[in-house]
Amino acid sequence: MIVSYIYAILSAFFEALRNVSGKMGLKDMDEYLVTWAFGFFALPFLLFPYFFISIPSLGNQYWFALISDGILNVTATILQLKSMKHSDLSLVIPLTSFTPLFLLIMAPLILGQYPTFLGVIGVIFIVIGSYILNTKRKLITAQRRTSDYLDPFKAMVKEKGPKLMLIAAFLLSITSSIDKIGVSNSSPLFWAASVHLFTSVTLSPVLIHEFRNHTKLTGMDIKLLFAVGAFSALSLVAQYIAITTLLVPYVIAIKRTSAVMSVLFGYLIFKEKGIKGRLAGSVIMVLGVVFIALS
Repeated sequence: MIVSYIYAILSAFFEALRNVSGKMGLKDMDEYLVTWAFGFFALPFLLFPYFFISIPSLGNQYWFALISDGILNVTATILQLKSMKHSDLSLVIPLTSFTPLFLLIMAPLILGQYPTFLGVIGVIFIVIGSYILNTKRKLITAQRRTSDYLDPFKAMVKEKGPKLMLIAAFLLSITSSIDKIGVSNSSPLFWAASVHLFTSVTLSPVLIHEFRNHTKLTGMDIKLLFAVGAFSALSLVAQYIAITTLLVPYVIAIKRTSAVMSVLFGYLIFKEKGIKGRLAGSVIMVLGVVFIALS
């Protein structure tokens, strides 16, 4: 069980590195090309082991899970990247912490999994932490220059970056439950390879269109795209291994601590401001992880 928690934490770490490399890539490339890179450049890492191991037998629900999960994953990733393009990394990435809250509803409906009391408390702490991360986002209009406690929530709904990330978080709450079905009908590694292959194939027409419009990739661009794929592969494999023994809401809640790392990376790499308030929210999110680990 402890090993599963370690895999979930590793998933968070690689997720944060994926976000950083994706944010860097968005400076010169669009979100569709970077999403394609998530799938394509991850494949060498995911398919290489099958030179030495056999492909697992596929269950009856494999294809349904792959098609539904693939479509939702591509959509959610594009929305995430659009959000990161419009807003600071350290502001929008923490909003993915709402995925565990959505999972409290989705996992019982899809998987029949019900979290314990401490697990629920942990998820709530993570959501509260994400609120505190955004407390300095003030909604100020010409008619009204005061703020209230609902300002962070209002900003999430009205501003483009946060709004897109919340939609992505909801879609990811669905895919996280479908991932459980996909893994149980194949294997963690094969399922990760399947999802990434689906992403790269689905967005191949977009890639062709990009190059027809004379998109030029520098050596640094290719390195960033390769890093995006590698970190995406490592994050998903760690996540899929973790959900084989842990409840899906708990794994995703732990994975969302990548927001803590993203806050730090946003400050250190992109020189984003408001680090103190965002770190305070991050600490509360970590406390949520402790509750989950004790449940």
